[in-house]
Amino acid sequence: MNRLLDERTLSTGQKLQLVEGDITTESVDAIVNAANEHLQHGGGVAWAIVRRGGEIIQQESDEWVREHGPVTHARPAWTSGGLLPAKYVIHAVGPVWGDGDEDAKLAAAVRGSLKLADKLGLHSIAFPSISTGIFGFPKGRAAGVVFKAIKYYFDHTRASGIQTVRILLFDQETRDAFMDVWKEWVS
Repeated sequence: MNRLLDERTLSTGQKLQLVEGDITTESVDAIVNAANEHLQHGGGVAWAIVRRGGEIIQQESDEWVREHGPVTHARPAWTSGGLLPAKYVIHAVGPVWGDGDEDAKLAAAVRGSLKLADKLGLHSIAFPSISTGIFGFPKGRAAGVVFKAIKYYFDHTRASGIQTVRILLFDQETRDAFMDVWKEWVS
């Protein structure tokens, strides 16, 4: 069962929550998948989402790539949530650590996901700690980039319908890194 660790209301009115748990069990309008550009969901969060949500997510992902081409950092794709509690899965391409310009790519993936959620008319969204697993992005650094990208998006998108943003932290190491940055960020 997922556990709320802390919550902050941004100056623009949205709730930003840190949650310990499994993103595939989130009852939100959309969850974000840390994807690769071809939406092949073979490992990490992507694999867990397809395993729990059903093969329909991979099938819709394959169709998306056939129709639109590879996904970019700033322009995520979306599919249904399949058997997940979430209605949609937003597939954001996270940067691979060492490929260059990682901070900007991660920020673009976060802002692009929020923009797509607004385009879909959603009110709640849950993010994993994008790129901090198999893509190797340092956890604490990622936390700072993610928090700043979320704040930037809402500061510059006053008409957003999104009310709640949840960041799901799956393991102790990630939780500790995000909480350390969170404490500095909210003070």
